[in-house]
Amino acid sequence: MKAGFVAVVGRANAGKSTLVNALVGEKVAIVSPKPQTTRDRILGVYNGEGVQIAYVDTPGIYKSRTELSDRMMRTAENSAKDVDLILFVHDGHKGVSDADLALMRRYRSFGVPMLVAYTKTDIMPEENIPADAARLFEEGIDCDVVPVSARRGKNLRKLVAAITEKLPEGEPLFPEDVLSDKSEKFMIGEIMREKILLRYDKEIPHGVAILVNTFRKREEGNLYDVDLDIICEKANHKAILIGRQGRALKETLADARRGMEAFLGAKVFLTAYVKVKDDWRDKANLLREYGYDDPQG
Repeated sequence: MKAGFVAVVGRANAGKSTLVNALVGEKVAIVSPKPQTTRDRILGVYNGEGVQIAYVDTPGIYKSRTELSDRMMRTAENSAKDVDLILFVHDGHKGVSDADLALMRRYRSFGVPMLVAYTKTDIMPEENIPADAARLFEEGIDCDVVPVSARRGKNLRKLVAAITEKLPEGEPLFPEDVLSDKSEKFMIGEIMREKILLRYDKEIPHGVAILVNTFRKREEGNLYDVDLDIICEKANHKAILIGRQGRALKETLADARRGMEAFLGAKVFLTAYVKVKDDWRDKANLLREYGYDDPQG
């Protein structure tokens, strides 16, 4: 059979996590329209007939302004250097810029086979696709380009076939029932962060970390107790997160609880506190405490 690791890379908001979820067939990564939604390396495992593909979803390439974003960029690059294939996800409806070409060339220089998934074809004119593919080839991006729409499920089988063709023969990397390398506790924290990303604007969601203090299933009944801290960077951010008479936080927690229950297939009793840690994204000790280890040690 074919089996291998595939690093999913590209610019922020190109649709990497949406594509990985669609390819795996389960939610293994949170999704929002905001850059830097994915902060860590997340593994999603696909099992097909005669193939197992371990997709490594990485943080989107984004202009770095904090130690956290520096670590995210290092995570993305390091993840792409020790895999069997790089899947470069390109947002097709934005066209092809010189910066896009430079980024593709950088990943191409790693010496790892590469495919380009040309995404979001459902929201762009189809006639743009051949011209963009031709430009990539003319500019030296000499790899296959597969137009897809993760949201519509268009051409995903073709993409899987193209990936499978480039993977080595080997034994399965994981048992068939393994979908991700991340724990349920990790995903609970990510679901909370996803709902904050979707609800709040500007810098507030990017300055939020989630620390899950308690994640426990009760012995009786299909019920989990979840206690977590929502960490923000400024006192005025805390006020916005909570909202007038606590309304904004109550609505966000209700949405998060529904997402957690759908993920776990069980009822969730959710307790959350909002805490301020000034400029935590630039403090190494707090980054470690919140689970953002430096990929360079």
